[in-house]
Amino acid sequence: MRKLAFALALGALSVLPARAADVYNVDPGHSEVSFTIRHLLSNVRGRFTDFSGVITLDTAKMTSSSVVFTVKTASIDTAVADRDKHLRSPDFFDAEKNPEITFKSTSIAAAGKDKYNVTGDFTLHGVTKRITLPVTFLGTAKDPWGNQRAGFETGTTVTRKDYAINWNKALDNGGVLLGEDVAVTINIEAVKAKPEEKK
Repeated sequence: MRKLAFALALGALSVLPARAADVYNVDPGHSEVSFTIRHLLSNVRGRFTDFSGVITLDTAKMTSSSVVFTVKTASIDTAVADRDKHLRSPDFFDAEKNPEITFKSTSIAAAGKDKYNVTGDFTLHGVTKRITLPVTFLGTAKDPWGNQRAGFETGTTVTRKDYAINWNKALDNGGVLLGEDVAVTINIEAVKAKPEEKK
């Protein structure tokens, strides 16, 4: 009789639905997408001010999580209006023709304590390549208003010529004005979606 009860209990557990992963929306007010590129002798810093993302987070099995992240190219900000206008032009991002930079994960692999290699399709300037981002999970916490939040950070280097962003200017004494490699840093704070927001 005891064996029968145990078997019935196991059967009941087996038909229970698996715990659904939680959906988190990127909070742009507490997140940052920034970059650095060499200009002549110094490094110029900039950022994008308009971006969004959805993270499906399974803290019980992080490798089952996923992320979709979008940046609006027209939101580039280097604190110099004329330079930003040039960066939005066909010489660089061609923001009118390519309004978004996107990353859509395809797989996640553990890479140490709270560290993961997130592989996905990255689209920039109309060119899509499969890349892997080293992501650190900063944990979860409740804010003073009862919202559950999660934190992440990543950094990578993008070679702009790989995405057909080729503009440059030769210098009189040799060399070129701009570097080819762009260092990108992304810091994310995301808010767990309420049940009505998941519909």
